Amino acid sequence: MAEPITPAVSDRICKHMNDDHADSILMYAQVYGGKQEATSAVMNAIDAEGMDLTATVEGLPVPVRVTFDHTLTGAQDAHHTLVAMLKQDQAH
Repeated sequence: MAEPITPAVSDRICKHMNDDHADSILMYAQVYGGKQEATSAVMNAIDAEGMDLTATVEGLPVPVRVTFDHTLTGAQDAHHTLVAMLKQDQAH
């Protein structure tokens, strides 16, 4: 059974991403969130449909919603999807 993306799981994923993968979050905001001018970004929440980011654009916080190309089945799918999004961008 897949571990659902509960608020606690969302918090865990966000903490890990913000602590260890800030460059990836910035890429999500720039490429998938349409905020190419963002200079930094943090992940606030993730759910089965997408992720809520706050990008810094010209020194101001801007909310960004990035929707996934499918509904996530759980925490493991979230991990695979986030990695796949990075690889997809790097392939372009």
